[in-house]
Amino acid sequence: MNRLDKQDLRQQITEEIADQKILIQRLTETSKPVSPDNAIGRLTRMEAITSRGVSEASLLTAKNKLVKLEKALDKVDLPEFGTCVSCGLAIPAGRILLMPEIEICVSCAEKKSSRH
Repeated sequence: MNRLDKQDLRQQITEEIADQKILIQRLTETSKPVSPDNAIGRLTRMEAITSRGVSEASLLTAKNKLVKLEKALDKVDLPEFGTCVSCGLAIPAGRILLMPEIEICVSCAEKKSSRH
């Protein structure tokens, strides 16, 4: 991965971090406890509780991804960043954005999973 690719990736990671922060803010609002004295009806209250559970799980996922993105942003200038540790080829930016902790390319991941 050359210097320009890394600059572009840094920008993409920065934008993704901003998006994750907005998502976390929204999910924090929707995962607040449902008050037992809230007179919204039994079924609607159950739906709200279920929705809250989904929001909490999504919130946890978003927070984990944010941490991984921030770590990736810290490492983007390292010479080995974005390079597959197995084959040495560049890892596509899209893969890094989806799984910032990833250290192997798709081909090597497929080979590794087919062996197991």
